[in-house]
Amino acid sequence: MREPTVVGTESNGGSVGSIAQSPPPQALLERLKDYGQEDAFALWDELSPDERDHLVKDIESLDLPRVDRIIRCSLRSQGLPVAAIEPVPERSVSTVEERTMDERERWWKMGLKAISDGKLAVLLLSGGQGTRLGSSDPKGCVNIGLPSGKSLFQLQAERILCVQQLAAQVTSEGGGSGSALIHWYIMTSPFTDDATRKYFESHKYFGLESDQVTFFQQGTIPCVSKDGRFIMETPYKVAKAPDGNGGVYSALKSSKLLEDMATRGIKYIDCYGVDNALVRVADPTFLGYFIDKGVSAGAKVVRKAYPQEKVGVFVRRGKGGPLTVVEYSELDPSLASAINQETGRLRFCWSNVCLHMFTLDFLNQVANGLEKDSVYHLAEKKIPSIHGQTVGFKLEQFIFDAFPYAPSTALFEVLREEEFAPVKNANGSNFDTPDSARLLVLRLHTRWVIAAGGFLTHSVPLYATGVEVSPLCSYAGENLEAICRGRTFHAPCEIGF
Repeated sequence: MREPTVVGTESNGGSVGSIAQSPPPQALLERLKDYGQEDAFALWDELSPDERDHLVKDIESLDLPRVDRIIRCSLRSQGLPVAAIEPVPERSVSTVEERTMDERERWWKMGLKAISDGKLAVLLLSGGQGTRLGSSDPKGCVNIGLPSGKSLFQLQAERILCVQQLAAQVTSEGGGSGSALIHWYIMTSPFTDDATRKYFESHKYFGLESDQVTFFQQGTIPCVSKDGRFIMETPYKVAKAPDGNGGVYSALKSSKLLEDMATRGIKYIDCYGVDNALVRVADPTFLGYFIDKGVSAGAKVVRKAYPQEKVGVFVRRGKGGPLTVVEYSELDPSLASAINQETGRLRFCWSNVCLHMFTLDFLNQVANGLEKDSVYHLAEKKIPSIHGQTVGFKLEQFIFDAFPYAPSTALFEVLREEEFAPVKNANGSNFDTPDSARLLVLRLHTRWVIAAGGFLTHSVPLYATGVEVSPLCSYAGENLEAICRGRTFHAPCEIGF
């Protein structure tokens, strides 16, 4: 334990001044006592003046009534009974095999029209670092090894550029002029915010206008012991962690970005996670489907590959209740394996892959509802503290916590080989690596090129290589005939203009 720091002595035999004699600010200490958190000042007597100042500012930065409400509500909700789950009704899902070509074309055009009218914004969840990938950079900076060397951020930015161009074409064909830009809201975290902003600036926003990109940070929340007390990371700092990707709702509200969206005339928000190399950002077909169904919330889903796959699935909570997501660890193995005898599919087969669509009105409702209810998920973790690694709770909200608030939800099945290439683990792992994502991109784009009349040569087996089509050329395989028909490409390569 550290000795208290002595400030000094008076040479004329006066009193000895010691920091230990200076108590914590009384008003702040009383506030902490009101919430049972006065232990945050337990080591006050051992701190230097700078450390005391740091601790006071750290505590003052916390919204103590809100934090206390979240801790109490979250701990109290543990172990409470929840309504039984039922499979998602068939009418709530548009499956790939039931979707007609006419529907696809109609939804595509509806979506492009809404985009050209400026009604769509894109919301990117990008708070995570590439730690599991062996990098401290924001995960969106990751280069998965494509022939172009493009990062996840660049691939997504160029898909936005492509959709804008497609929407502009629809507008001009209809006799109009110009087309609205798609505004891109990017949620960072305290750990990725500065690096993300600098990355976009250094790459000139990948061709987007700088004022069509808005960065904002998700919040953090104190880590707590099992009895709800703050864990101290150092004697003068409360341990905190990001509040989960579901923190996007409170962050949008506190940053006044929901008001910003309304001012811009935005009605629909396409929301997704950064770590998907095949994400169809601002997908016109999905948007058109969403508008056509007139629902508040929507999600793209992929069919569960096998009963034990570690993915959350959409369920109905209670008889006639709302759709929500249940994590794989919460799904009883007998339910996970149950078969729907009519369809031959798993009864609980619709996997959540963090590809969502919301109305702006619904986002406002969710931001208010989640704040009022204040129930967070408790993740038991070993948390660095003044006592070493302390077992405690990180409090998180998840993006799918919104769905129970939705009066209506529609699911839209997509093929994972076309729209889901997760980048979560370092190369050498068994799944969801940059290498596996790269191959999924190359294989899909190879199919596009062949369908457009192109040919491939390759010096390694085709299953291990392929071609990359620049998003600036084609969003989903369209408009490639003029570039590819009758031409031969040597894999691996990037096909651009």
